[in-house]
Amino acid sequence: MKVVYEDNHIIIIYKESGEIVQGDKTGDRPLSELVKDYLKEKYNKPGEAFLGVVHRLDRPVSGLVVFAKTSKALTRLNKMFANGEVHKTYWAIVPNSNAHIHEAPETLTHWLVRNEKQNKSYAYDHEKPNGKKAVLRYRIIARGDRYSLAEVTLLTGRHHQIRCQLSAVGLTIKGDLKYGAPRSNPDGSISLLSHKVEFIHPVSKQLISVVSPLPDDTLWSALGTKALEQASENI
Repeated sequence: MKVVYEDNHIIIIYKESGEIVQGDKTGDRPLSELVKDYLKEKYNKPGEAFLGVVHRLDRPVSGLVVFAKTSKALTRLNKMFANGEVHKTYWAIVPNSNAHIHEAPETLTHWLVRNEKQNKSYAYDHEKPNGKKAVLRYRIIARGDRYSLAEVTLLTGRHHQIRCQLSAVGLTIKGDLKYGAPRSNPDGSISLLSHKVEFIHPVSKQLISVVSPLPDDTLWSALGTKALEQASENI
């Protein structure tokens, strides 16, 4: 468990792929419990430490997760997430062999229909019964020989939205078998990272802007380094 940011009211953790944010039917120990243990030990708390879960990441996804350390922060963060006041940026590794690979920003709009039994969403380019409108923007920020790095900004929050919408235009995330990738990643992850989170602190009102470390992986390192180099050249 990596603590990326902490103050009196919030704590931001880097989640490894494979970890679950909250307990589920698997019975595996969730990240929320690990964070509680960390807080209890760090602050010598006699009872259980308070921790509020305000959002989640899919199990095979890595990156930043924000937790509330106080009830005041929890209430306010819940409202901020619901109102779109927390800005999250994702990085995704996608294959090069597609016409949608280009540097100019693209906006994708679909209607997503969720299949609960399959734990999967399906994208349509027109309205469907029970469909929810899903909008995201993406742009390619680095290229390799076989894969490129896409930067994704969510404009809505839907089930498996990034995974489903990118797959719908032929940009299936590397390792994401559920949405059409030809093979899995060796560690069972999918190459999707919650890269950056930015918001006005719910209590102090200061700007919080936090960037995730990269997964410990050669391709992530190569594409991530290239993206950062290109970004610095454009400043």
